[in-house]
Amino acid sequence: MDYSLVIMWIGFILAGYSVVGNDSIQTLGTFLSSNENRPWWVLWVFAGSILSATLLYGWYATSGDVSYGRLEKYPFIEDMSWPYLLPPLVLMLLTRTGIPVSTSFLILTFFKPKGLMGMTMKSLLGYVLAFAVAILVWQLVTRLLDKKFIKNPITPSEKRTWTILQWGSTGFLWAQWLIQDFANIYVYLPRALQFSEILISLVILLVMLGYIFYSRGGAIQQIVKAKTNTVDIRSATIIDFLYALVLLFFKEFSKVPMSTTWVFLGLLAGREIAIRYQLGKDHYESSRIFKILGLLANVIVFGFITYVVGYSIYLKVFSPDISFSISNGLILAFATVIILRAALVFVETKQEGEAMNGTYRMIGMDLGKITFGLVVSIALVFLMKWLTTGAIGF
Repeated sequence: MDYSLVIMWIGFILAGYSVVGNDSIQTLGTFLSSNENRPWWVLWVFAGSILSATLLYGWYATSGDVSYGRLEKYPFIEDMSWPYLLPPLVLMLLTRTGIPVSTSFLILTFFKPKGLMGMTMKSLLGYVLAFAVAILVWQLVTRLLDKKFIKNPITPSEKRTWTILQWGSTGFLWAQWLIQDFANIYVYLPRALQFSEILISLVILLVMLGYIFYSRGGAIQQIVKAKTNTVDIRSATIIDFLYALVLLFFKEFSKVPMSTTWVFLGLLAGREIAIRYQLGKDHYESSRIFKILGLLANVIVFGFITYVVGYSIYLKVFSPDISFSISNGLILAFATVIILRAALVFVETKQEGEAMNGTYRMIGMDLGKITFGLVVSIALVFLMKWLTTGAIGF
């Protein structure tokens, strides 16, 4: 019996359960929260159909590579040994405790340590871009819609319309997420899969997905429920659609794997600050200086978004042969801008007696958890190198 073949399939099964379980909060969390009254198997059939279609299309269109090209620089390990089971085991343990760690860092870095820096910077860009988009969009959305959603329960006629919209946005988001994260699961299998292999792997994933729906997301689902008004189907629809658009951008932007967990938490963080800020303004009027600084900060944030998204789209359409890349310095500058924007909100609300200490504490805890996941990923890389080669280092 081929020992490496056994390790390969065990690794795939563990990775599949860990990835789907950990990342359910990103794509299916708001869907589960706002559809708690529906039978779990109805939601499973819906999500399972999209998973099957996305997987089979990727397998057909890319000559057996279901990662949509994201594993091009991650060669298949022919003689896979037991240390390769460590990442999904650690991920499974952390998932059961409700910690939203990055599956990309925990699993893919194990297979290619040198890809850590590129993956980290793309994931950081994902966090700050999602945060920036959310803090701008929800300042407007809260003013126009979320206040109405919170004060006025949805009517039966509205619910029918919003249910159709939410299921559509969830399907769009689920497909975009799968395209990004299939790499984290199928890194254990050959890059060009046979038809029998794709069917076996599909059945395994569908069974795991069924369990996630049966358990209503597990412990990690509480991260979504803790955020403002995410159980409202109308708010959940907007979250899903905006998140899907950000993932669609990164799908076209680069084939380098990234942490979708970071993108999702960035989106929730920006949204939470914007909602709390706008709701707090019901009790006070911003001073002239804070109005000016807030407008200036929003313009700068919008400028960064316009450059990153607009210029990359321009190159994609008019100069497809030129690859768009963002320097690490620009990414860090973008991160500094959103930190300053968040700090400005904190100072204003504190001065006006509407301090958002709890909101920032919750966001800080989420950041701490994903940072912990990154540290664990790096430690696992060194451990694997030591176990397999006796040496330490990249």
